[in-house]
Amino acid sequence: MTSHPKRPFRFAAQVYRSETGAQWRDTARMVEDLGYSALHVSDHYIGPGPALDPTAHRPVTLAPIASMAVAAEVTDELVIGCRMFCTSYHEPVALAKEAATLAMFAPGRIEVGLGAGWLGAEYEAMGVPFPPARERIDRLAATVELCQQQFAGSPIDVDRGGVRASGFAPLPVPEKSPPIMIGGGARRVLTLAGATADIVSINFNNRSGKLGSDSVATSTVAETHKKLDWVRAGAGGRMADIELETGAYFIAIDGATDVTEESLCERTGFTSAELRAFPHALVGSVDDICEQLEQRREEFGFSYFTIGDRALEQFAPVVARMTGK
Repeated sequence: MTSHPKRPFRFAAQVYRSETGAQWRDTARMVEDLGYSALHVSDHYIGPGPALDPTAHRPVTLAPIASMAVAAEVTDELVIGCRMFCTSYHEPVALAKEAATLAMFAPGRIEVGLGAGWLGAEYEAMGVPFPPARERIDRLAATVELCQQQFAGSPIDVDRGGVRASGFAPLPVPEKSPPIMIGGGARRVLTLAGATADIVSINFNNRSGKLGSDSVATSTVAETHKKLDWVRAGAGGRMADIELETGAYFIAIDGATDVTEESLCERTGFTSAELRAFPHALVGSVDDICEQLEQRREEFGFSYFTIGDRALEQFAPVVARMTGK
């Protein structure tokens, strides 16, 4: 069992699609009204087609920065985050300034998720170089350092990982530094996350470049404990200060969702018991799922869960039960 401190539960809704601006505003308000703590957007750019279809990744309608700003403007308390900004896609000085500006507009309500990037087919489709993982993680580390300097108001001075920026003070400096979330599923990125992030997202290892059986195989109970060991190795004495987040990618709520436990077992090859133990699945009745959440917090230290938009309304009774809202 984990020795990580028990934090209050938080739930984020991750929204991939919105067909109109009015629909996006209504969705943001609905997420807040349903009691979720946060709304997560995604940093992906290409639509359906021969580049994206084989990866099994859902198309994402909206670009992150503009949609985050609108969501923050139409809500009152909802935390707005990106899960995750792909640091390959952004010039680091510009990304840090954009994030600081969002934090200035919505003090205490912005989370900055950062990742090394993994969807090679998207890089290729956009004409963006897809360097080896080592280089992508080096760039991630440099971007984290630059964002930390920006948020603290420190002189910008970064020269690593292909990122060079120096000789100027950052503007704006937010009154409240937004927390940085780093996510991934491999040793080096999770060790970096442990050393530098406020929130660590324990994710699939998508080394294959697509979502599928390999993603699931790298995310079992045993593999999740390995990932947490890598976070601890990076964190040292600051582990207790880190909030641990994960995504619930397989959700089946009895009588509520179109997706059933049986269909998920067929899709994954898991037995019912294996599916219910899988760290990225929440299945059964509302009572069952609440017990699973308590168990995940006890065993792994997870207290922050991201729920996809296909189940966000049906999942609301669980959010109410676990947060008291």
